Amino acid sequence: MDNKVLRKLFLGFIQIHILHHAKEEEIYGTWMLEELREHGYEISAGTLYPILHSMEKDKLLDKKEVNVDGKIRKYYSITNKGESVLNEARAKAYELFKEIN
Repeated sequence: MDNKVLRKLFLGFIQIHILHHAKEEEIYGTWMLEELREHGYEISAGTLYPILHSMEKDKLLDKKEVNVDGKIRKYYSITNKGESVLNEARAKAYELFKEIN
């Protein structure tokens, strides 16, 4: 399969993953990169951070900046809109899983 097609599919999965973890607790980029790698997603910071910024712009995530050891770390948490999107994505993913399994 074409890598571009897989990349598009995986970007959607990655966003669902981000929303899931941001609902459980605040997340930050480096932690999210490591979490995604544990699930087989090999993406760079140059891919992840634009996704996070886009999700913030779309009001799916809220961001707060915290000084950690002299560096500003951006923490993301899910918004009400993000929770609604996550719930709908979970339902659609479940339906798809039942159909293809």
